[in-house]
Amino acid sequence: MIDLISLVSIGFAFFIVAISPGPANISNATVAMSRGRKVSLVYGAGLSMGLLLWGIVAASGLGVILQGSIYVLMFLKIVGGIYLLWLAYLSLKSSFDSSAISHDEVQETGYRKWFVRGFILNSSNPKTVVAWMAALSVGMGASNDAMSLVAAVCTCMLVGFSVNATYSFLFSLSGVMNGYQKVSHWVDRFVSGMFAIAGLGLLRSAFNRNPA
Repeated sequence: MIDLISLVSIGFAFFIVAISPGPANISNATVAMSRGRKVSLVYGAGLSMGLLLWGIVAASGLGVILQGSIYVLMFLKIVGGIYLLWLAYLSLKSSFDSSAISHDEVQETGYRKWFVRGFILNSSNPKTVVAWMAALSVGMGASNDAMSLVAAVCTCMLVGFSVNATYSFLFSLSGVMNGYQKVSHWVDRFVSGMFAIAGLGLLRSAFNRNPA
């Protein structure tokens, strides 16, 4: 069975990856500022479940196979890249919309759809499996059994959920939300740019002769 120190090492390594301001965290922060805490928590739960999907892939050994399957990996990166570019378009379109988001609009959209959006965002990026394999390799060895692997994945998921919830709580504070309303157009354009860069980077990686 894996020891506590190894689990802490794995959790810390995953925390470094999870806390970094990538497309998922930036979008979660934007959702929290514009739609509020409850919607952001639902969206963050979707992000976390998308993260879990790649964790299962990495832990089951499929991550290594996926890294070696050039055409499968290329297809997944193309799908993920296109989806990120679609999100970039939606954010840019939102930046030119002067109408405020009402509570009725959030209810009309439905919390389930926010969960699905978060899940699709994280599950559409196959590069996430690399982060999982890197984190698991920090504290896992050849002598560890299946229960150790399950414990390591659960530790990473606890970290992932905590990071997403922290983003939801911090960026849904009234002062932060009020500040966002004043500069929402610029924030949405910045987020659009981040999505576009990430999407184009994923597409470029898909057609790279040595995809990683």
